[in-house]
Formats: sequence, structure tokens, C-alpha cells
Amino acid sequence: MAAASLRKGNARLPPEVNRALFVRNLPFNISSEEMYDIFGKYGAIRQIRLGNAKDTRGTAYVVYEDIYDAKNAVDHLSGFNVANRYLIVLYSQLNRMSKKTDIKKKEDEITRLQEKYGVGSKTPSANDA
Repeated sequence: MAAASLRKGNARLPPEVNRALFVRNLPFNISSEEMYDIFGKYGAIRQIRLGNAKDTRGTAYVVYEDIYDAKNAVDHLSGFNVANRYLIVLYSQLNRMSKKTDIKKKEDEITRLQEKYGVGSKTPSANDA
């Protein structure tokens, strides 16, 4: 633990930096072992998920144990050539994806509450009388 705190020092990371990476432009036939060989050089990996559906082939999520290892991997592997394909390595923005579904849920909740209390609608509900 002491070595890790010395390595990190007071370094401040940008807010988008996190342990989960999204990798695009992978060869379709890359194996999990090859992924661990490539990405494992930069630190301990918690999980690798290769896309195997038609629309996710050539992509993967790589989750590191340590955020600084993930940053190091992004710095070194963006543009790395694997089987004549240049990798695109990005920080995964999981909250961006969830925001889209959250907005829909919130809109549905607002509509339900408006109907319940007769707010914002042209015809007041029976509860208002």
C-alpha cells in the first residue's frame, strides 16, 4: 500500500479517467488470452469482456484493479497495432449510457405524477374537485 501511495503522489486525474476501458477496432478473432497478454502488461486486470454479438464484435471492456494502471494502458495502447488494426482505447462512460435510460424513466414518472395530480394537463382529475 505504501508503494502505491508513493507512486500516485498528488497526481490529479481528469474526471473521465476510470478503471473501465472500452476498446474498439479489435480483430474479430482475438482471443481472451491475447487480450490478457496485451492489456495485462499495464497492471492487474479484474475483467475482460469481449463483444460476441453481431453489433459488438471487435469491441471489448477491460476493467483494471487500479485506476492508474487503466490510465497507463490508455496512454500506451491507443493506436497500438494488433493484426493490422489500430486499437481505439477509451475510458468507459457507463454513466452516459445510463443517463439516457434515466431521462426516459424520469419523463415517465413526471407524466404519471402530472396525471395523478392533474398538473399540466387540460382536464383536472377528480381529486382536484
